[in-house]
Amino acid sequence: MTNANGTTATVSSAVQSVEISPNADRTLWIAAVVAAVCGGLYGYDTGIISGALLLITRDFHLSTVQQEWVASAILAGAAIGAIGFGWSSEKFGRRATVIFVTMVFVLGSLFCAFAPDVNLLIAARFFLGLAVGGSTQVVPTYISELAPHKRRGNLVTMFNVAIGVGILLANVAGLLMRDEWGWRPMVAAAALPAAFVCGAMFFLPKSPRWTARNEGLDVAAEQLGRVRSSREVIRKEVREIHTNMQNIDVTEGGWKGLMLPWVRPAVIAALGVAFFTQAGGLEMMIYYTPTFLTDAGFSSKWSLWASLGVAIVYCIMTLLGCLFVDRIGRRRLMLVMGPGAVLSLVGLGISFAMHPAAGSMGSYAVLAFLLLFMLFNSGGIQVVGWLTGAEMFPLPMRGAATSAHAAVLWGSNLVVTATTLQLVQFLTLGGTMWFYAGVNLASVIFVWLLVPETAGATLENIETTLRKGTFRPQIGKSPRIVDNV
Repeated sequence: MTNANGTTATVSSAVQSVEISPNADRTLWIAAVVAAVCGGLYGYDTGIISGALLLITRDFHLSTVQQEWVASAILAGAAIGAIGFGWSSEKFGRRATVIFVTMVFVLGSLFCAFAPDVNLLIAARFFLGLAVGGSTQVVPTYISELAPHKRRGNLVTMFNVAIGVGILLANVAGLLMRDEWGWRPMVAAAALPAAFVCGAMFFLPKSPRWTARNEGLDVAAEQLGRVRSSREVIRKEVREIHTNMQNIDVTEGGWKGLMLPWVRPAVIAALGVAFFTQAGGLEMMIYYTPTFLTDAGFSSKWSLWASLGVAIVYCIMTLLGCLFVDRIGRRRLMLVMGPGAVLSLVGLGISFAMHPAAGSMGSYAVLAFLLLFMLFNSGGIQVVGWLTGAEMFPLPMRGAATSAHAAVLWGSNLVVTATTLQLVQFLTLGGTMWFYAGVNLASVIFVWLLVPETAGATLENIETTLRKGTFRPQIGKSPRIVDNV
């Protein structure tokens, strides 16, 4: 281990020749926004099925099971892509992997648009899912490792905002362009922004954390110089990175590192939040709102307008979450919003059980409870779900851990999406909403007992608390569990 004088000399040498960019803050924002566009692609490519599925069903004469496969194939691909691109993220770097992911986005969108039959469409959506899963693994990690700790939550959750924008655009396309365009141009449209991100990423900084470990402190300091406006800030950050690297044991890396006892609290907290982020029912609403409402007796047009309302609420709440997540805190946001999601689903289940006619007071109750659920769920755990995986895990196993995190997100999403219509047939619409109310209640209890606060701490601080065994919620004490150490 390097002593204090050796550490100071190493850091000073690395920082001494760094050129400070006069546009560092602008570069940081551009990098976060461009990378976050991948979230918009994820939102659009998964959300477009809401409006396109009715047209695809008509063209290919799909059964209920085939509809579920068309909707969920992208999720199966995402679960595999999250793991596969995790290896790429560690081997070639975060920025290079974002470039790989956007190439798959371009090809996958075009393959879907030109699929001649349902089997090839399912295969194409599976391929597209590889990019969706890969983006959710690497983009939050890239932004998290690039961002200063006081703005990490704000910048990483831009990925969530982009997801909301993508879903909103998908619903606008499904409502206003489905008759004029048909579903094929709607699907192909995602290739253009994907190509833009692919080209732009070549000019953006690398992750300084990955660079420090793989290319040296000098290169890491150089990358920080592109996104930090003060040499002293760079020196402090490089010192933290260097000190943290001195504590790394080579045996801690990769998937085996996730089994270490001192890492276990982060694994449980992050993967648990990941599971409840998708298993709580939000994606079910995004994919199947028109189908639910049409089956309940509402007109196709009314159902598509309701689906647009769902997307608008999701977009607004993720934006608000992005603005306030660093100020409010991750844990507190989930605990404040979670009970509202539970009560909204209970009310929605009651409204569906009453079988309201279109245009009646009961139908407006359905819409109100649906939008309330979106408000509480998308403004709470959805804001935090991707963020926890990007910031809780130590550097040695961060690539494997974020792959596992994204795989849990997509695996639970796949289970929900692939079983929703059959669950409705078994439990009825009302019973299905009550079932998911129970899942949301379980998520609140889980967060209360097992998820500490990470707002305000550097990635190195969080790793230190894990090694010290203090990474845990202290119920009844200060809400800011993890702080500078």
